[in-house]
Amino acid sequence: MLYILADDMGYSDIGCYGGEVSTPNLDQLAAKGIKLRSFYNNARCCPTRASLLTGQYPHTVGMGLMVTNPSAAIQPGSYQGFLDDRYPTLAERLKPAGYSTYMVGKWHVDERRQHWPLKRGFDHYFGLISGASSYYEVIPAERGKRFIVEDDKEFTPPAEGFYMTDAFTDYAVRYLNEQKQQRADKPFFMYVAYTAPHFPLHAPESEIAKYEKLYEAGWDVIRAKRYERMQKIGYADKRYPLTPRPADIPDWNSATDKAQWVRKMAVYAAMIDRMDQNIGRLIKTLKANGQYENTLIVFMSDNGSSNENVEGRNFNDPTKKIGEKGSYVTYDTPWANVSNTPFRKYKRFLHEGGMITPCIMQWPKGIRPQSGYVEGVGHVMDLVPTGLALAGLPTNDLPGQSLSYLWGKQKATPRTYCWEHEGNKAIRKADWKLEKDTDDADWELYNLKADPCEMNNLAASEPRMVASLRAEYDAWAQKVGVRERTSGKSE
Repeated sequence: MLYILADDMGYSDIGCYGGEVSTPNLDQLAAKGIKLRSFYNNARCCPTRASLLTGQYPHTVGMGLMVTNPSAAIQPGSYQGFLDDRYPTLAERLKPAGYSTYMVGKWHVDERRQHWPLKRGFDHYFGLISGASSYYEVIPAERGKRFIVEDDKEFTPPAEGFYMTDAFTDYAVRYLNEQKQQRADKPFFMYVAYTAPHFPLHAPESEIAKYEKLYEAGWDVIRAKRYERMQKIGYADKRYPLTPRPADIPDWNSATDKAQWVRKMAVYAAMIDRMDQNIGRLIKTLKANGQYENTLIVFMSDNGSSNENVEGRNFNDPTKKIGEKGSYVTYDTPWANVSNTPFRKYKRFLHEGGMITPCIMQWPKGIRPQSGYVEGVGHVMDLVPTGLALAGLPTNDLPGQSLSYLWGKQKATPRTYCWEHEGNKAIRKADWKLEKDTDDADWELYNLKADPCEMNNLAASEPRMVASLRAEYDAWAQKVGVRERTSGKSE
C-alpha cells in the first residue's frame, strides 16, 4: 500500500480534475484506476493527518486543532495537540501482521521527540516533524523549532542541491529498494506526505519557467478555463455553476503588481509539477521492483487551497526572487480561489472548497479502471479501515469503513460524517450538508446532489432537516469533545 498526501493543494489543480498544471503521472494513475467526485479531508493539515494515521475523528485522538509545542502546558483531551497513545496508527496495526512500514514527509501530529514516527509503528522515516518550512534549508530563525529527521536523528540539509520534495522521494525510493532486496516476501505500507505545494513558494527555476507566460492571463481567465475543462472532461455538469469571484478579490484588469502575482502562481504550479514528477519516480521504482501491479496507490490532499498570508513572519528576503532560497511568500486569496474551482472558501473552512479533495485510487490487480468520476462519498479516516481490510485485519473498532465497496460488489453502509475546526462546523448525511462558520449567526443547509457548489441555502425552507442534522451534530460533538468557540482565530 502506498498512500500519498499533498499539502494545501486545491481541488482543480491537477490535470485529471481540470487543472492546467502538468501532472501526467497522476493523470495516468487516474486513467488506470478510479477518481472520486466527493472525498473529504478535515480542512486542515494536522486534523487530516491524524485521521489518515489512526482512522479516527481528529478530536478523538487529541487533534481537534493543531499540534502543541512540546514545551507548552498540555491540556489533555480533544485539543491536546498530539496523538493519543491509546489509538494505534495504521503502521502500528499492520506491523504485527508482517508488514514493513515506511514514511517520508510531513509528520505534524506529534512534535514530542518520544513520539516521532519510529515510535508510532514505522520502520524508517525521513521528513519534516513540524509544519511548513523552506524547501531548501532549515530557516535560521526557526532552528530548534522545525526538525528534518532521518529515523530518530536530526538531519541538516546540504547547503546546495537540496530540494525537499526531491529528498522525500529519494528516501522513499531507498526504502522501496531496501524492501525489495531484504524483505521481498513481506507486504509493505508506505506513507508519503509531500509538503508541496504548501507555502513558502519554492521551486526550481527550470520548472517555474514553464508557467510564467501561462499565468499572465490572470486569475479570472485561468479560473474560467479550468471550469471549461471541468465541463469537457465530464466533471462539471449543470449542477456545478462557477461560483462568483468573492468581493475581496479584484478583477485581474484592476490588479496591481501583476508580475508578482504571475510569479507566485507560476511557482505554485511548478511545485505541483515537480511533485508529480517525483510520484512518477515512485511508480517507476515499484514497476522495476515488480511491486506495482499489486500495490494500492491512493493520492489526495490534506485540505483545500490556502488563502493564508505570512508577511508577518518576517522570513522573506525581499532581495530574493519569489521561489528562490531566502524568499518566503504565499500565493494568497486570488489564486487560492482558482485552485478550488468551482467551489467556495478555502483551507480551515468547512464549505466544500476547504474540505473536498481530489482522490485517486489505483490497484492494477484489484481495481478495474473506471471512466468518469465515482459518485461514492469517502472520508480520509476511511483509509485506515481500507488498508486493514486489504490486510485481512479487523476494522470494527473504527468509525470509518473500507472504501473497497467503490470497486467491489458490496454496497456502502449509509454514513454520516461530521467536522469541527476552529469553531467551523459541518455534518453531511446522504446528500444533505449542514454547516456553520464560526462567526456566522445561522446554519446553512445544502442538498449537495442538486447543489454541490453550495449556492442555494435551504435552511429557511427545510427547518425539520436543519433540526434533525443539528441534533446529530450535537450528539457527535459531545461524544468527541468539541469545544464551543466564538472566534475563528487559531489557538
